[in-house]
Amino acid sequence: MLGDYDVDGVAATALLAAVLRACGLAVETLLPHRLREGYGFRPVHVERARERGCRVLVTADCGSTSHEAAAAALDAGLDLIVTDHHRPGAPLPAGVVEINPQRAECSYPFAELSGAGLAFKLASGFARHWGRPVDPTVLLRVACLGTICDLVPLTGENRVIAALGLAALPATPSPGLQALIAQARLRPPLRANDVGFRLGPRLNAAGRLADAGEALELLLTRDPDRARRLAERLEGLNDERRETERRTVEEAVAAVEARQPLARLLTVWDPGWHQGVVGIAASRLARRFHRPVVLWSVHGESATGSGRSVSGIDLHGFLAPWRDRLERFGGHAQAIGLTAAVGELESLRDEWEEAAAAWDPALLDRRLEYELDLPAAAIDDELLATLRRLEPFGPGNPQPLLKVGPLRLAGAPRHFGRGHVAADAVDDSGSTVRLLGWRWRERLDRLAGPFEALGCVEEDRLRGGPQLRLVDARPPPAAETPANASAG
Repeated sequence: MLGDYDVDGVAATALLAAVLRACGLAVETLLPHRLREGYGFRPVHVERARERGCRVLVTADCGSTSHEAAAAALDAGLDLIVTDHHRPGAPLPAGVVEINPQRAECSYPFAELSGAGLAFKLASGFARHWGRPVDPTVLLRVACLGTICDLVPLTGENRVIAALGLAALPATPSPGLQALIAQARLRPPLRANDVGFRLGPRLNAAGRLADAGEALELLLTRDPDRARRLAERLEGLNDERRETERRTVEEAVAAVEARQPLARLLTVWDPGWHQGVVGIAASRLARRFHRPVVLWSVHGESATGSGRSVSGIDLHGFLAPWRDRLERFGGHAQAIGLTAAVGELESLRDEWEEAAAAWDPALLDRRLEYELDLPAAAIDDELLATLRRLEPFGPGNPQPLLKVGPLRLAGAPRHFGRGHVAADAVDDSGSTVRLLGWRWRERLDRLAGPFEALGCVEEDRLRGGPQLRLVDARPPPAAETPANASAG
């Protein structure tokens, strides 16, 4: 069993390995090492499988574009089953069984499953075939991790997997999941954001900075003491990841801003960047500059890159014409992974910038559309309960954005953590709304006068009741602010 080193791949591998073992099969698990081997299914994994005495090789969350490795597996006499959800390239060699809902010839009615979602379907079917049906709740707890963290659309079957898995997670009997939830200091009910921003990064940290096998072991272990030690280990790796990421983001921002005007597609590289964090750093730059970003980690004569896009721009489709110039290339519309020779980076950057110059400039406009314009008094328990019925939120089912105000701060904000802030604000009627801003310390401190806030209503887990998680804030139009009008 060969998986990927991210949350989706680890979760998919854990699902399939557990069910196949429950059906009486001897299963060996292999995960690529990000730094030594890079992404995906490679010929070296065929050799490792042979050394362990495997006769059948099953991939999880990878393999649809691994033609060289697939041919090596067949040459070695191994049966090969590829399960993947990434966009496929040319057909794999004859004799390979490929299960990928993204294949044009696939008739399955829902093509957007994550790797873990696909593993859930395959594991369930395999168990039924062997007369060993498994409680789907057990599998959904793990499948929801990959579904949420891989940012597939939370619609259709993905929405069902995420919702049922989240509901079942707090009662998990798995020592590993129990330890992970405790380490993240989470309390039920769990939301998609808890998985995406608390559990997922801890699981991902192993594959980013060390060995993803530690995250896989956490999901599979039945030893509570071992689970606790592994969860503590992932916590330490995640702290290290955050600091490494912070430095990379700061350096990448400086490099981007040094080249003016900003290109419509940002491409930057540096030999000092850790390849385990360039993907998440690219995500932060894409949000900051609101345009697609490709960051490269240079090591020797090769560079490993990760790209992240913005809504409306299919980065995978845009870069596909350069596939032949890249050593490796894969992913989907919003996230890609790629490898290239260092000598190609400058020319690739220039060609991508020239091609991206043809994009409609409106695609890069930073635009926030809100669903409701409400007074502070309307941010109440009834609204919170109504919005909960729309969960889980994520791609394809975004959290509703609300406009509230004009508001004024009611007292000094409370600062906590790494630049986070909480505050109370009042509107003209005297009604109060709680505000929460992640990394908003400097922005909120600048709001001396009246302001309008855009945000999402969430539960205040410290005090109970609703709060507005800030997305944007700005002074109201002059015509709506009597104080401003009279001053003019």
